[in-house]
Order: sequence, then structure tokens, then C-alpha cells
Amino acid sequence: MLNVVILAAGKGTRMQSDLPKVLHQIAGKSMLAHVVDSARALKPDAIIVVTGHGAEQVQAQFAEATDLQFVLQKPQLGTGHAVQQAVSKLVGGEQAADTTLILYGDVPLVQTATMQALIEARQDGMAVLTEFLTDPTGYGRIVRNEANHIVRIVEHKDATAQEHLINEVNTGIIAAPTAQLKNWLARLDNNNAQQEYYLTDIIGFSVADGVAVHAAHPTHAWETLGVNSRLQQAQLERAWQGELARRLMESGVTLADPARIDIRGQLQCGRDVFIDVGCVFEGQVVLGDGVHIGPHSVIKEAQLGAGTVVHAFSHIDQSQAAERVSIGPFARLRPGTQLGDQAHVGNFVEIKNSQFAQNAKASHLSYIGDATVGQRVNIGAGVITCNYDGANKFRTVIGDDAFIGSDSQLVAPVTIGKNTTVAAGTTVVRDTAENGLVLSPKQQVQKTTWQRPQKN
Repeated sequence: MLNVVILAAGKGTRMQSDLPKVLHQIAGKSMLAHVVDSARALKPDAIIVVTGHGAEQVQAQFAEATDLQFVLQKPQLGTGHAVQQAVSKLVGGEQAADTTLILYGDVPLVQTATMQALIEARQDGMAVLTEFLTDPTGYGRIVRNEANHIVRIVEHKDATAQEHLINEVNTGIIAAPTAQLKNWLARLDNNNAQQEYYLTDIIGFSVADGVAVHAAHPTHAWETLGVNSRLQQAQLERAWQGELARRLMESGVTLADPARIDIRGQLQCGRDVFIDVGCVFEGQVVLGDGVHIGPHSVIKEAQLGAGTVVHAFSHIDQSQAAERVSIGPFARLRPGTQLGDQAHVGNFVEIKNSQFAQNAKASHLSYIGDATVGQRVNIGAGVITCNYDGANKFRTVIGDDAFIGSDSQLVAPVTIGKNTTVAAGTTVVRDTAENGLVLSPKQQVQKTTWQRPQKN
């Protein structure tokens, strides 16, 4: 059986924040959520999260996660003390293969494959995830004997001058046999410079009990980077975005600049997709074959069909576009927007909760809300659907092949018949028949004696 214990009790003083450290985000997801999701892929029998500072906030964010158990560490007396709080929740231990994996909520990017490799490295003993650093200052050192076997881990503050020269360091991530782990945790003491209960002391107990200590190593250096400050958070964000960019390019996506993209969710791309600089993708986004995303666009929870072009500075939120659609520049698609094949949404057009059929277009400076727009409809500049009376929303229906002249207002609820032309400047307040012209007659008047007001 497999237990996963995630230590998430730290205050994160250097973050200078009221938000618990593990709830700060990397790539649009809290650090703790990254760890939980990677651990879930192992299909463990139990996931125990040790909370402390901001425990209520942490639990509230995962209120719907029925597979998580929470325990409280108070006071906080070190990593060993933290794991002690989870002992009562650990399952298994009867079998030699029963394992407990210990992770950290502020080390968010450890990949599932690395976790699995550490578990496999445990074999008949326990395993520590270690890394070789050019500058190991501040890290606990891995101490090996003449046979190159790990015998203990010494914290930086407790290390001798000779031990400071060791560049193999402890990441803190451990896979241990569950039964022995419980015994070792009970034997911990705080006889050290920090007067804390160090989890790393179990290495010495393991060696004393004749249990072999193995090592595994992460595939990528960024996997074991922790976050203790805003600067480290920003550095890890860029490292992870670089990795996501690399994965995209390896799958065939063209990025104008891999250093200028932000993915805050899941981005799925077809073949021959191009993404220009400064784009942000949030939530679940699907881009079909040949999609072209112009610079500085923000796309959230959206699906764009093959051949669609999004021009610069467009915002798309919870919307869908079929194939060969043109959007922007400076377009805004709000939730509920659905665009049919070859629809066209031009600059400074805002659409909300509306459906555009095939070849419908609104080329510039319009607001279309709560509307059903038929095929081949042409909506002129400055057209507004007046869908809100201050309390309720109403729907506008525009039939196929209608032409809506510039600066017209369609006062919902209203239906424009098929093939109807609405003259420029018309206010439509009643349903129209099919075909013909609809206009609001206005007599043009000129007062020749009128003068402009002058400043006093």
C-alpha cells in the first residue's frame, strides 16, 4: 500500500503575504495543487496533507477533494514533527512493500515519473531524492561511507567544514517503508542547533537498523526547487513556463518567442499552430490545426477550430469558434459566445452569450449580447443589442442574410426577419417581417441662426 504525506504547514514569512505559502500559484495553480495532482497519478491508497499556518484556508481550497485527509501541526517543531502528525492516518505497514512517500507543498514541480522512480529505488530499504549542486550552501549534505552507501544527512548549520564540501544534497523527499517509518519517527529528538525534530535523522536510524538507504535523482533540476520568496516564485514560474513551451514546440507548435508565453492550465494544440508573443492561456484551451494566435491575446476556457485566426490583443473567455473564423484585433468574446464557420468578428467588437451562424460578421465597434445571429448576417459599425432593462436580460434574433446598418439599436426582445435591411441609425423596437427595409424616419433640420456656445 502507498501513502503520500505532503508537508504544507509553513507560514512562508519571506513571502510577505497573508495567504499561506502553499496556496501561492505557479502557472495559475496553487503550489499545493501541483503536488496533489502529481501524487494522485500514483494512485496512492492515502494522501495526507499536514497543515499549520492558514490551515482553514488550505482546507477550504480543497473542500471538494474527497481523497485528501488533513492533519494539523501545532506548534511547528520541524519536518520530523510534521510527519509525526500524520502517523495515525497511514495505512498498511504489514507488508515489506508498503511505502510512505513524503513530499512538500512548497516544492511544487516534482513530476510523477520522479516520484515513481524514488518509490522503485526504495527496493528492500528506503530511498532519498538527492541532487548534485555547484553551490550546496544551505542544503543538508548526503554523507556516504567508503563503500559509497548513504549513512546520514547532516543539515548545513550542523555540518563540519569537511562536510560543507559535499555537493550531493538532500531534497527532503523520501520514500520509506511504512512500518519502520513509524518506529523511526517515534525515536526522533531535537538535540540539534535548531532544536527541531529533523526528518532527516531517520536516515541514521535506518542505517543503525540495517535498512539500506538508496538514492534517486530528479530528471530536471527545476523539479526540486522550493519557493520561499516572491523572487523564487517568479524564477520557478519562468522555469516551468519554459518547460511547457519546450513541450509545445516538441509537439509541433511554433512559438514566436518561447520566453514570452504563459500557460495557466492545459493547452492542447493541433498541427501547425502558431502562437505569437505575449499570449496567455488559462484553463482548458483547445486549438485546432492551423490556428494562428496573434500577439498579446488572452484565451481562457475556449475551443478554436481549424484555420481560425485570432488577431492581436483579443480576449476570449469560455467561448467556441468553428473553422476558419477571424477574430480581432481588439475583440472580446465573453462567456457563451459561439461562432460558426468563417464567421468574422472585427476590432472592438464585444460578444456575450450569443451564437453567430456560418459567414455572419460584425466587423467593428459593436456590442452583441444574448443574440442568435443567422447565416451571412452583416452587422455594421456601432450596432448595439439592447438586451438589459436594468433587471432582466432579453434575446435578439437576427434571421439569415439580414443587414444591420451602422449605429442601429436592436431593443430586445426582438426578431429581425430573414433578408431584412435595417437602415443606419434605426432603433428597432418591434419584430420585423422578412425582406424589405426597416428604418426610423427622422427629418433633418438645420437652424441657420444657431451659434455655438462660447467660453466665458
